[in-house]
Amino acid sequence: MNTTILRKSVLGIAGLAFAGGLAAGPLHHTTTDTGTGEARPVAAVQADKTDKTAGVDAGKLIPHGVQGAQSRIDLDPEQTANVKAIIAATKKAGLDERAAVISIGTALQESKLENLGHLGDRNDHDSLGLFQQRPSSGWGSPEQITDPEYATTAFLKGLRQVDGWQNMALTDAAQTVQVSAYPDAYAQWEQQAADLVTQHWNS
Repeated sequence: MNTTILRKSVLGIAGLAFAGGLAAGPLHHTTTDTGTGEARPVAAVQADKTDKTAGVDAGKLIPHGVQGAQSRIDLDPEQTANVKAIIAATKKAGLDERAAVISIGTALQESKLENLGHLGDRNDHDSLGLFQQRPSSGWGSPEQITDPEYATTAFLKGLRQVDGWQNMALTDAAQTVQVSAYPDAYAQWEQQAADLVTQHWNS
């Protein structure tokens, strides 16, 4: 077991109640986890036309506004690298910023953007990776679905099959692909996902 997986089991996997489907259970909707137990307000990152966020279409990121209270976590370098991998895979698939927001928001709920391996009793069956995809459900081999590019591409393939996903609330689009036991849990991550796309889309 590598150090990443050990850290996962210590840092909050117990707080993810895996049950049915592919998704992790709901996290707290009214507080922000900063790793210190302190809550801090969620604020959108505004695009500055003089920096690398120029060219991001803010109107596409959250077309109908966020739904409900928003959660936010601080990201370490590994999680940030996973954000960049999701964005790169989204671009490679020829999809836009909205697809990246949905993908990142989904991964925030499923794994907190951590590429999870097998967690023993804490696994939802054989769920793995950023999106907690299951080899037994046809998502791919364990090696494939723990590759961020492959996992994102597989998620996006499912998303493309959802009619009207571009104009859906994040939680509805994500749930249609993921079939979670907690269908509303994705909504809490929409603002942070949009902020991360704004920050990293052109980086």
